[in-house]
Amino acid sequence: MVTINSTLEDIMQLDFTSREMLLEILQKRQIEAKRDEVAKKAKQSLKIYTSGKLPSLSAGEVIDKLNSL
Repeated sequence: MVTINSTLEDIMQLDFTSREMLLEILQKRQIEAKRDEVAKKAKQSLKIYTSGKLPSLSAGEVIDKLNSL
């Protein structure tokens, strides 16, 4: 079984430059995954909006909902 600890031990066996490169790759992949998640949620929201299922709210109601998050 692969664990975080065993993976970290393996990574620490790499030279410094390789570890930095791995860190950069992981950061870029995380950014891309987050972008994909945001795009998916935006598409879902747009689908709800265009279907007319989104209720109308006043600006105050929107602010109250945002503050409650």
